[in-house]
Amino acid sequence: MRATNWTERLEAVMPWGSSTCSKAPLYPPEEPPVIVKGQGCRVWDAEGKEYIDFRNGLGPVTLGYRYPAVDEAIRRQLDCGIVFGHPHPLEGETAELLCELIPCAEQARFLKTGGEAVAAVIRIARAYTGRDHIVQIGYNGWLNAMAAGGRVLPGREPEKTVPGVPAAFSAYHHACGWNELEELERLFSLYDGGIAAVVVSADYAGMAEGAAFYPALRALSRKHGSLLVFDEIVTGFRLAVGGVQEYFGVEPDLAVFSKGLANGMPLSAYVGRRDVMAACDRGGAVITSTFGGETLSLAACRAVLNVYRQEDVIGHLWRQGEAVWGGLGRLFREYGVPLEIRGLWPCPAIAAGAYADAALSGRFFRAAYKHGVSLYNISYVNYSHNEEDIREALERLEAAVSELASPVTEG
Repeated sequence: MRATNWTERLEAVMPWGSSTCSKAPLYPPEEPPVIVKGQGCRVWDAEGKEYIDFRNGLGPVTLGYRYPAVDEAIRRQLDCGIVFGHPHPLEGETAELLCELIPCAEQARFLKTGGEAVAAVIRIARAYTGRDHIVQIGYNGWLNAMAAGGRVLPGREPEKTVPGVPAAFSAYHHACGWNELEELERLFSLYDGGIAAVVVSADYAGMAEGAAFYPALRALSRKHGSLLVFDEIVTGFRLAVGGVQEYFGVEPDLAVFSKGLANGMPLSAYVGRRDVMAACDRGGAVITSTFGGETLSLAACRAVLNVYRQEDVIGHLWRQGEAVWGGLGRLFREYGVPLEIRGLWPCPAIAAGAYADAALSGRFFRAAYKHGVSLYNISYVNYSHNEEDIREALERLEAAVSELASPVTEG
């Protein structure tokens, strides 16, 4: 079957043509409808075309596709079994590692996806505080995109109502923008004594503002007796091993990690202060999942965490991120293309500049796919991107950028 038929085949049996909305191709025919193989920092489509990949499974592949230490750990555990009717030692050992590496983590527990883990901490916060209202900053996963005016998908403009969420329930969730302290203070005043938690996911383009925003969030939440929850699904094991809480030096009460945990295996963790986590212990809010202790993902996670402890993965993500995204930014300027790289090097946003038309980003992504580079609005390097990969990627990206505009005349 030709690759161009995969879109029709998928859309015939699946809404969106994918179980993950953000994976549905936006730029056919240049963007591949399916990917069939990955190795290191490269992927191949059904027709055998190779792409230097900066999507990394939308973030989870931090070490690289088919990373040997992780794959070997999975194979070893597969010989012993996948899931059991009692806890496996890996569950405790991996939780111990997380408590060692994450500043706020005194206890940890596992689920499968980031969205459900955020839903879990929201329930914990309500049980711990006895309050009902939740303030959401940024995209916190589809299970928690409850607030009118909140983001229901990354990069999508906020919606006034949330389809499928009763208005009465949505009334307990309140959207607040990144670094909008006045709006946050207004919500604390409006729902005085009623806000259980502020759940914050970083704004990637404005990430540097976290240096002031996160301490202000910490102070405000303490002042009003609310919990502070960091959504570290993207930032964890990427900006720093312990995520934004380590990078900016601000500890939340609870945090959620997922994409950086297991190099692509499905796993999330919700972690936090012991007294707060006790709210989901025996006699508290029941949060349970048969697959939370699934061993292949835990084996992958333990292998990933050991690589992070033994090697400078974070330094590599910063250095190679600066090399490729700094280089791409220079190409935009050299060719007079009004696109910009905003944010911090491990996970920046590719954004339209002041004079860019609305369709320019899409034309650039389409051209990048044409020349064999797979990108996303938020793109990442992984630990397998070496200097030669970056050099080749920038050569391909220059060919893409040059198609959008003529070079700016110097002088």
